[in-house]
Order: sequence, then C-alpha cells, then structure tokens
Amino acid sequence: MDKWHMLTLVGEDDKGIVAQVATILFELKYDLGEASMMRLGSNFTMMLMIKHAEDRHGDDAVTRIQDELALQAHVVVVKGGLHEHIEPNLRVSVFGTDRPGIVAQVTAELAEYGVSILDLESDVGGSADNPVYIMHIEGYSEQPIDSIKASLASIEHVGIDVRVSDFETMVA
Repeated sequence: MDKWHMLTLVGEDDKGIVAQVATILFELKYDLGEASMMRLGSNFTMMLMIKHAEDRHGDDAVTRIQDELALQAHVVVVKGGLHEHIEPNLRVSVFGTDRPGIVAQVTAELAEYGVSILDLESDVGGSADNPVYIMHIEGYSEQPIDSIKASLASIEHVGIDVRVSDFETMVA
C-alpha cells in the first residue's frame, strides 16, 4: 500500500536535528517524500512526508523522536500527491512597519484574484522599537500580473511596500 503520513516536528533549535531525525527514520525503515524545514525564532520546525513498507502509522518514529530529541511530534495520514506540483508564476514581496493585519490584508487580496499561495515566508526585522515586517509569497494565478499589482495598490497606501513580479522557474 502507498499510504503517506505527514510527520510534524517542533522544538528548540539545536545543531544536528535534521541529521538525527533522518537517521531515526532511516533506522526505522521509513521512506521520505517531500519535506519542509525551517527555523522560526529560536525554534525549529519540520514537516516530512513519510511512508513505511509495512504501512506503519509513524507512532514508533514519534515516540523515538520525542524521547531522544525532546521534539514535539505529530503524525497524520495524508494524500501522497508527489509529482503533482503547481509551478509558481508570481512572487509577492511585502515590507512595512510591523502591525496586526498585514498577512490578512495581503492574502485576502490575493485570494480575491484567485492566487493560489504555494509558499509563504515571513520575518520580523528592524528593532524592538522599530519592527519591520517582511513577507515573501510564491503563488500561481491565471490573472494578469498587472491586475494583481493593481489590487494590492490599496494596501500600499497604509504604509506597506508591496512588489509583485513574474516568477520564472528553471524547469526543463
């Protein structure tokens, strides 16, 4: 059976986490599919698609990872969907004074124009006295890029710099 599971891990960042998790999964004979890993603040988060030839649910991996690495772990059954990627055709970059509602405003406008958000990363830069919110979005839309730029123009009037550009992929 080709049943995939999504293993989500969260914990305090430390050197070697990726290697330790990969080793545990290898030793337990899990196959890895797609993965996303990143540091958020001083925390580390990882999402991995895993499957096992014996259709294990991943509970053995969760227990071992929690015991050995002190990471919070969660696993759920997911549709595999490997090789069903939508390639991004636009990029949106947002910069502005940090305040509540930036993500909601930008993503609501994008949703209004039928943009599928494929990847979103954000960060808070600047200083504690002058925080700057930074967000990068890769997405896909069948709408002309000029229409999307125009829809986001109203947000720029509230102190946020929004840049929309075509996204070229190097897929052969």
